[in-house]
Amino acid sequence: MGETERAYAPGNFVALSKGLVHYRWFGEKHNDLVVCVHGLTTPSFVFESLAEYYVKIGKCVLVFDNYGRGYSDRPKGKQDKEFFINQLDELLDKLDLNKEKFELVGYSMGGSIASAYAARNPDKLKKLTLLASAGMMHNLGFLAKAAKFPIFGRFLFLLFYGLLHKRSTEKERMLKSSVPNIVERQQNELNFKGFLPSVLASIKGILSSNSYEDHMALKDVNFPILAIWGGVDSVIPISCKDILISWNPKIKNIVIPLGTHSITYTHAQEIIK
Repeated sequence: MGETERAYAPGNFVALSKGLVHYRWFGEKHNDLVVCVHGLTTPSFVFESLAEYYVKIGKCVLVFDNYGRGYSDRPKGKQDKEFFINQLDELLDKLDLNKEKFELVGYSMGGSIASAYAARNPDKLKKLTLLASAGMMHNLGFLAKAAKFPIFGRFLFLLFYGLLHKRSTEKERMLKSSVPNIVERQQNELNFKGFLPSVLASIKGILSSNSYEDHMALKDVNFPILAIWGGVDSVIPISCKDILISWNPKIKNIVIPLGTHSITYTHAQEIIK
């Protein structure tokens, strides 16, 4: 990711310990803060529509690109829970946001990140919202299993994952998205060096373990936790809801009956309701 590509980036950049991170603000900064954490492959633009709905109800929204995605740098190495927690913590510190409580929203893999962050920093949150959250050890598919083998698995993953990513995003063209050109923008990630290795590092890192211990730590927090699921999600199956309930029955669960894994940009208004 170089200066040429970043010249077209909306928002701003901040230097953190592992590189530059791209972030954007929506709404007035004096309003209540909502921080959104995206998932495995689609960067922070996945929240564009949802952020606007938050603004309409008087919130200020911060979105950012995880390392390896969007306009942020692509550091090498493990991408486990600590990797992403440190990125979020450093970002909030650099933006001087560590002094106020906020709502944390995590989508897909971002749900695992948000849950881990909340478990370690319960005093910083007003609310935790999980959207089609990972962390319940759903089946990631053949390539993810093959990726566990150091050399051959990595070769297979880097060879075929791009094709699978294109195929899966192409299927979304029939969906009514509130984020413009979502498919083109998702597929464009494949043009940036470091994207596929970052996805692989996350699959072998944060997505290789569950969020059980994090949710055990969240059972007695004094802020509400909301989990929203897509009823026909083929990526994070609805059965994950039952696992989460067994871990923490206090969590409020809502199912969007016809929602797929794309609920963040197909059902943004329903999420806010």
